[in-house]
Amino acid sequence: MATTPPPPPLPDKMRAVQITAFNAPYEINTVPVPTVGPHDLLVKVAVASYCHTDGMVAAGAFGTALPVIASHEGAGTVVAVGASCRDAFRPGDRVMCGLPLHPCAACPDCAGPDESRRQYCAAARGHVGVHVDGCLADFVRVDARFTTKLPPAVGFRAAAPLACAGRTAWRGVAQAGLAPGEWLLIVGAGGGLGHLAVQFARARGLRVAAVDARDGALGLARECGADVVVDARRGGEAVVEEVRGATGGEGAHASLVLSDAAEATALAAAGTRAHGTLVQVAQPEEVRLPFREVVFRDVRVRGSLLCSPAESRDMVRFIAERGGAGEGGGIRVETVAFEGLEKIGELLRFVGSGELRGKAVVVVDPAQLEEERGLV
Repeated sequence: MATTPPPPPLPDKMRAVQITAFNAPYEINTVPVPTVGPHDLLVKVAVASYCHTDGMVAAGAFGTALPVIASHEGAGTVVAVGASCRDAFRPGDRVMCGLPLHPCAACPDCAGPDESRRQYCAAARGHVGVHVDGCLADFVRVDARFTTKLPPAVGFRAAAPLACAGRTAWRGVAQAGLAPGEWLLIVGAGGGLGHLAVQFARARGLRVAAVDARDGALGLARECGADVVVDARRGGEAVVEEVRGATGGEGAHASLVLSDAAEATALAAAGTRAHGTLVQVAQPEEVRLPFREVVFRDVRVRGSLLCSPAESRDMVRFIAERGGAGEGGGIRVETVAFEGLEKIGELLRFVGSGELRGKAVVVVDPAQLEEERGLV
């Protein structure tokens, strides 16, 4: 009887894109392959994605200890499993990497009855690619408790951006608390998060008013199904007037702020009807909101971060049930791909050009993308 040969031994070293100094170019270095603890998975990275937050990390916004491997959005194949998670994962599993690493498991967010708060543990070691080493490398260590298995319908190229942009957009739409047929105003609707939020909202039966300030972003929001698309460059008063006109004169039932432009939150509040909800996801240094919107119109503000583990599984299941993500799927994850870690400089120049639609990704291991073609 033929036996399955054992997997090849893991290397001791790997290539990685590192931040070695703030506000300085990335460096590609050879570093040790991570080892796994009880709750960890070692993932061979197939695709890593670039996010706005990566620029914040590189600028020192989070006070990250350096050097650190960049990128908090990744997908790939499990190659090693920690002792405490062997019932849930095994080598060969295709996964979307989790971001929080090593929560305390004892605080109210970790141990309380509300599972949707698991990602808020203040005593966690940090987030992958933000406080600890990330996904722009041959391998990444992630926490199994926040990592999501991928069905065949969700490919690596789509899953990497979904690891943060997707999880964030999914929860932001959910936190709006709307029923089918109600209006959601999305400010920053044509970016990496925004084009996903538009689709998630439409797939939930919501009506979407999309606001952005770039031609390409406005076009992408329209292609993704927004009912009304408004150019923010027309000015705040004109934007609010158009949104109110489209929503029966009262404004949207809720709004979702995905743009860190200084005026984005105030614009969203003005476009939200009285007693509606504003969900703040964008992370400007200061969130500016006129008191009149909160006090006199009772617009209620709440923040939103990533999905909890269960919410992440729900998102992936939702996408798979609609035919998957990416080319030919029901949820479109717009990406521009660069092959190889050495293309990080080219990726950054393209992102800075203002021409990007959706998300820029690095294909770290093309072989894994070839292997998954036979799964669908």
